[in-house]
Amino acid sequence: MLSSQELFDAFAKAHGADMTLGLRPPYFELLEKLGNPHLHLPNPILVGGTNGKGSTCAFLRAILESAGKKVHVYTSPHLITLHERIRLAGKLIDEDELAALLTKCAALADSGVSPFEAFTAVAMTAFVEHKADYTILEIGLGGRLDAVNVVPHPLVSVISRISYDHMDYLGSTLDQIAREKAGIMRAQGLCVSAGGPDPLIRRTLRQEAQKCQADLRLADEDWSVEHQDDHHFIFHGRQRVITDIPLPALIGAHQIQNAGLALAAVEALPDMISDEAIKTGMKNVVWPGRLQMIDQGKLKACLPQATELWLDGGHNDSAGEALGAQLQDWFIHDQGPFDLVFGMLQSKDPVAFLTPLLPFLRSIRTIAIEGGPKSFPAQDLALCVSGLGFADVKAMPNLEAALCDLGQQGTAPKRVLVTGSLYLVGYALAGNQRV
Repeated sequence: MLSSQELFDAFAKAHGADMTLGLRPPYFELLEKLGNPHLHLPNPILVGGTNGKGSTCAFLRAILESAGKKVHVYTSPHLITLHERIRLAGKLIDEDELAALLTKCAALADSGVSPFEAFTAVAMTAFVEHKADYTILEIGLGGRLDAVNVVPHPLVSVISRISYDHMDYLGSTLDQIAREKAGIMRAQGLCVSAGGPDPLIRRTLRQEAQKCQADLRLADEDWSVEHQDDHHFIFHGRQRVITDIPLPALIGAHQIQNAGLALAAVEALPDMISDEAIKTGMKNVVWPGRLQMIDQGKLKACLPQATELWLDGGHNDSAGEALGAQLQDWFIHDQGPFDLVFGMLQSKDPVAFLTPLLPFLRSIRTIAIEGGPKSFPAQDLALCVSGLGFADVKAMPNLEAALCDLGQQGTAPKRVLVTGSLYLVGYALAGNQRV
């Protein structure tokens, strides 16, 4: 019997592995054959945007589960296994069920259905077959034409921070990208958004909300967060103010903004979620690959015992700004620079991502990403970094070699950060498990 990964790979090979957008007839025909699961999801919540989508989903899940709710979650991409994408009432989908659903879907789908459309249909079918109180659905790419955006009446549409990404699909300007993201708003529906760094993004979101008469609630206008002290923050919403909220278990000042976005969405739900559940959720939230520290395993063993190893899946300009802010905070408190292992897909902009990080780095080792979409060669990335005026940069054959090279420097690194792509983080996590 084929595994779920083998079944998905076979489907992708037969149907083409490109990221097709469009909400086309073959996809709706497949959904209809499966019983239109998108019409029967328990209390769906759509989460789109550019940066922080996955973290916002993680906060929503942690808060709702702390309140005793059963929650389905659909996210992408996965880091190690396909099962990570589908969480059924608190647990990852098991292998037998996923394989059976993929087999069924492959038998029903015609050649015009893309792999992501098929997997989204599989997830929605699984969600309908299991009881839950809420369904959290992360938009895969864009919004308006994404396969997840077939849900007709979400309780709330959530749009995280918008910035440049996937310009070959969404447009080359922030206005175009914001309009695509705004496509998850619904007529007379509710939408909460973090907006973005450019005032044009807010203006575009307001225009799109006005077109469909959606109730748009924007960060720093309709809701906000602020530091209360070194260990707590405050949420100001439309209906309530919550104080003494513990700082999130996810690292980085940007995660407070993502937590605030989740709280703005929670405030709009029909259930009243208690302050205590919210505070517990902040402590319990987990989202791998986002400033995640690795304290043991094969890769950690490449470094001196006292050196911290961190992974982060950031890959665009906005993620670089957030990561740079965290490096600056570490730099100020630790009085020292850090070392970077960097790999990136050719569809991304390494200069835009790296520029905010450079003032806080001692050395950079570049690598190609193995096993994922087309990656920059390590030598090309090294030349790019050198072109930015950074001196200590070296192309390495793989991740393990890069870490060992850093570990053998005259002065041991205090922290090593592996970053540039979620595919790289997934490869690192999988490699760290191998012995």
